[in-house]
Amino acid sequence: MDNYNIDKQGFLLDFDSWDVNFCAKMANDENISLTDEHMLVINFLRDFYQQNKKSPAIRELVKALKEKYGEKIGNSLYLQILFPVSPAVQAAKLAGLPKPKRCI
Repeated sequence: MDNYNIDKQGFLLDFDSWDVNFCAKMANDENISLTDEHMLVINFLRDFYQQNKKSPAIRELVKALKEKYGEKIGNSLYLQILFPVSPAVQAAKLAGLPKPKRCI
């Protein structure tokens, strides 16, 4: 991928090299049409990673989103609509984070 160092699964290897162009490219590769709702979750994940130094698995992601934004955004069905293949994995990939440890 142009100017981005990624692993075999497409996860960015350098958190600081992330930008919206990377996000858009990965979204296209994942067949996701980015919306403001996607970007809310992606930016939340980037902040979460900076504070916790890890990519959250789905349960932790849902709990953290629920605490910050309430039930509408902090639920697995909402995330499944945004990131249909695997919410925690796809969102982490688009956010430039490592793959969550407990996700396949």
